[in-house]
Amino acid sequence: MMATITSALVLALAPIAGVQVSDQPRYEVYAVRYARLLDFGVANLVQGADPERKLDLAMTVWVLKGPDGRTVLVDAGFYRPPYTDRKDVADYTRPDRALQALGITPEQVTDVIVTHMHWDHVDGVDLFPKAKVWIQGAEYDYYTREARQPGGDRKAPVPDYVRALVKLHGEGRVNLVDGDDKEIIPGVTVYTGGRHTFASQYVGVNTKVGRMVIASDNLYLYENLDKHVPIAQTFDAKANLAAQDRMRQLAASPRLIIPGHDPGLFVRFPKPGNGVARLD
Repeated sequence: MMATITSALVLALAPIAGVQVSDQPRYEVYAVRYARLLDFGVANLVQGADPERKLDLAMTVWVLKGPDGRTVLVDAGFYRPPYTDRKDVADYTRPDRALQALGITPEQVTDVIVTHMHWDHVDGVDLFPKAKVWIQGAEYDYYTREARQPGGDRKAPVPDYVRALVKLHGEGRVNLVDGDDKEIIPGVTVYTGGRHTFASQYVGVNTKVGRMVIASDNLYLYENLDKHVPIAQTFDAKANLAAQDRMRQLAASPRLIIPGHDPGLFVRFPKPGNGVARLD
């Protein structure tokens, strides 16, 4: 009798579950390269790599275009000195202006997901005047603590991008995410465990071809994934490898795991071109 009731319950609930899945929004996903970082040492990206190897990195932001008019930016690039003044920065376009290639104005960006608190991913966070910002609460606390002390940082100058993020938080525009596997926006989920920084996060997004994982710097290059080698800059190499394994489980296929700085991304996804790649 119990088995019959259970079977009936499963059959009754199955259509409901199907509706929930089909109702999830599916996003168009683009990578937009706004600069290159020249002659970067691969040993700083891939543990154990030849220290003589160099690579021109793709400096990239990712755009998630929702069917409801929502435009989500994953990471925000950089636009302030001294970063724009670096001699190894080439082909630079300010990130908000780089989005013009997709017909997107800064005011149209509804959300910015900050994967971690490094200059080339968060410095441009205040370029988008109407966007909500999403960052792990532990990441925010760890990297802004000194800036929030009376009188500012007593140990070293606080980067301007940290002050900018603290200011946005004071304006009520920063959402602090509490931990792993959180759907922060319909169809968009963030995950922790990559340990590139104290509490870096990566992003899972529903697309027409299945679940895509935007790893950002939790996975620098395809080489990390293909060779199963941790990133060189991490709080925990074992945790980083575990995160790579999890990305394989989350993504609909390995092709849909997107690394943070690999120039080969724009070879694997060549269209529409000119520094823009449609990933879905």
